[in-house]
Amino acid sequence: MPSDQSLIIGIFAVLFVLLVWGRIRYDLVAFGALVLAAILGLVPAEDVFSGFGHSAVAIIALVLIISRGLVGSGAIEKLAARLLDSERPLPLHIAVMAVVGAGLSAVINNVAALALLMPLDIDTATKAKRGVSLSLMPLSFATILGGMITLIGTPPNIVIAAYRQDVLGTPFGMFDFAPVGFTVAVVGIAYVSLVGWRLLPKREGALEQGSAFSEGRYIAELRVSEKATESTATVSDLYPLADDHDVHILGLVRRGKRLRGFAAKQDIKAGDFIVVEGEPKSIEAFMGQAALEFSGHEKHAGGVTSGGLTLTEAIVPEGARIAGRTARGLKLLYQHSVTLLGVSRNGQRFTDRVRLLTIKPGDVLLLLGDADRNAAAASFLGVLPLEGRETPVVQRSKASLSIGIFLAAIGAAVVGWISLPVALSAAVIALIAVGLVSGREVYDSIEWKVIVLLASLIPLAEAFAHSGGAELIATQILSITDGYPAWVSLLALMIVTMTLSDFLNNVATTLIAAPIAIGMAAATGTNPDAWLMTVAVAASCAFLTPIGHKNNTIILGPGGYRFGDYWKMGLLLEVIVVIVAVPAILLVWPL
Repeated sequence: MPSDQSLIIGIFAVLFVLLVWGRIRYDLVAFGALVLAAILGLVPAEDVFSGFGHSAVAIIALVLIISRGLVGSGAIEKLAARLLDSERPLPLHIAVMAVVGAGLSAVINNVAALALLMPLDIDTATKAKRGVSLSLMPLSFATILGGMITLIGTPPNIVIAAYRQDVLGTPFGMFDFAPVGFTVAVVGIAYVSLVGWRLLPKREGALEQGSAFSEGRYIAELRVSEKATESTATVSDLYPLADDHDVHILGLVRRGKRLRGFAAKQDIKAGDFIVVEGEPKSIEAFMGQAALEFSGHEKHAGGVTSGGLTLTEAIVPEGARIAGRTARGLKLLYQHSVTLLGVSRNGQRFTDRVRLLTIKPGDVLLLLGDADRNAAAASFLGVLPLEGRETPVVQRSKASLSIGIFLAAIGAAVVGWISLPVALSAAVIALIAVGLVSGREVYDSIEWKVIVLLASLIPLAEAFAHSGGAELIATQILSITDGYPAWVSLLALMIVTMTLSDFLNNVATTLIAAPIAIGMAAATGTNPDAWLMTVAVAASCAFLTPIGHKNNTIILGPGGYRFGDYWKMGLLLEVIVVIVAVPAILLVWPL
């Protein structure tokens, strides 16, 4: 009979192979390994689902929800937009984007930071008429580096902090990662800004070229609010903002009629409608920053202030109920609380009011309402929503409120009034209460595959440590470095962990390497914090492949990258991280 140690090492070996292979979803692989370990008696029955109640799992889920609220308030968008300028030299643009990306990744999830900044970077590259491949990878790497600065910036830090609590009694604090993480981030950002981008191919990105509707531009009507008239006197006052968002102003509607031959110097009044043409995200951003509204906003339980509103794109097939009819004729707004904000008709422009336009098969509609009502309205109209073509409406008026909620939660946790999971939970409740996150968005914003992966691996990692498997691997690494100072073994652990992270999910890498780190600390009689910090840094630094970190995967298509492009810039960065991180760790966390 094989020993428990042999069985658990065998399970982890198979798990590693399947995760690298990537043909089966990693959450299913991890959960299957957990079930197998339970059947073999390696994980006690009462501990099989203990991972789902672990604080690390809760913190990751809560951070994702809070990130959704911060992005949905427009707080981060305002900061990023002010710092962009297509006229900047490329190295300076990359440096600015990298600093902003790293800074955001320190306070929100680094995947959310990239998702917010990537469209802005692509738009800047388009205006500057250069390939986006030169700037997207530096941005991705910068967000990964920035996540290492705080506890909540990246999952490996959260996992390591929770693991320290399990084995040493107390977790790492919010800013315990900052001295090493900030040092590595600064040097890394300097590299990607000055040298790294020069190693990348000049290649155009594949920006959803496979979709027939990827460049769909809609004719929409936006109502002038009382607030808008405070800063806008004429139509021409809106032109600079419209140009910034690639939105064309086509006309003006007053008292239900579109003005003929309107002039740029035409005065605008509260209650007028501005007729615009643009893509959904552009229209939404223009509407928010110009303080414009949409028709029937009062029917949406307060409109933008109610939260949870989404722009949904849907195509009209033959035989649809709305074909040959109008939105007003079907009482779309009054029966379903959904606004027909815009219509796209193969690039054609029309002069009819949007809600009075007779819809034709082949038109693409831009519906505005909460996600559930949009789905019900689409079913009623007989139209087909386009998969993945939803744009959340940003509540820019609540930017300061969202920042205040977040800072209050972090402050309460840092001074020790309440634990971090409880503080983040309170922040989530506050964001829901003020309408920045809807009940549906609470669940939609959580990446459940990562939650299942982490919750499955936690009991497996404990079994791995208890069986002596981690101690065995630690002994092997120490035997290879026998006769050298302990820092050489620490260096070896960093290189091994970093290599694993290039091919495995960083959460999986952390949970495999953390018990090994504790074993090496025990064997050498040195400070375990130095070894745990080594794992946290190394597990986060996946720069050689597009599969090691989700941010690298996200930019693969938009940047037009190939698998082999990553190591060209990433290999030297990993070498730099090792050279910088090891002395920094030894200085801050002496052995």
